[in-house]
Amino acid sequence: MGFDLNKMSRKELLELRDKIEIALKDAEQRERQEALRAAEKAAAQFGFSLAELSGDARRGTKGTKAKPKYRNPRNPEQTWTGRGRKPQWIHDALKNGADISDLEI
Repeated sequence: MGFDLNKMSRKELLELRDKIEIALKDAEQRERQEALRAAEKAAAQFGFSLAELSGDARRGTKGTKAKPKYRNPRNPEQTWTGRGRKPQWIHDALKNGADISDLEI
């Protein structure tokens, strides 16, 4: 490539810098794709997908249920995690003088 940077004007150097930044971003993207393909291939050799091995971090916590914290003493099948709106049986128990701690599991 033989650039003599000392002989280039400021404008030429700025243009060169911009081109280099674009080329660096493109090279990083290519290398990321290559690394991903290599990782998928390695996981497949052991009979797994990359998502299975990584726990699929993109999935987040959606779909996971929180453990119940409260149980209805009159109907043990009714539970509440403490998230979201209180069920009617919680309201009824509190109205009848129960303390929320009495309903904890």
